[in-house]
Formats: sequence, C-alpha cells, structure tokens
Amino acid sequence: MMNSAVQLLVLAVMAVAGFFALWFKDLISSVISLAVFSLMMALEFYLLQAPDVAIAEAAIGAGLSTTIFIITIRACRRPKSREGGKEW
Repeated sequence: MMNSAVQLLVLAVMAVAGFFALWFKDLISSVISLAVFSLMMALEFYLLQAPDVAIAEAAIGAGLSTTIFIITIRACRRPKSREGGKEW
C-alpha cells in the first residue's frame, strides 16, 4: 500500500515537471524541469525493481543530457533587437 502511494506521488511530480517544461519560456528553466522529470523517472524505475535501468536513466537522462542541453543553450546567442525594428 505504501509503495503505491509513493509511486503516485512520483508520477504526480513527473506530470508537474513535464507541464512546466512546456510552460516555461526560458530554455534553461525548461531543461531543469526535464532533469527533474528524468530523475523522477529514475526513481520510478527503482521502485519498479529495475535498478540497472534507474542508474542508466539517472546518469544519461538526467546528468549527461541536461549538461549537453545547458552547454548548447549557453553557447547560442540571441540576436540583439533594434529599437523600432524587428528582431530578425
């Protein structure tokens, strides 16, 4: 009974993190939300007694992918808008 309550809590956090990943306009915030989603997915895999999949999800899904996304976003520059003109 307790295990199913924890699983429902993890799934609720996953749903909220997924919603915020789509809701945020800032890309860094969206990437952080996706990292939270991935960590919750790793926890769900662990609760489903698949620790090898959980470790892979935490390392690759949350760790490596988040790092690559943040490095890529920081490397890109937004164009400066001109006064009275269009951005592009």
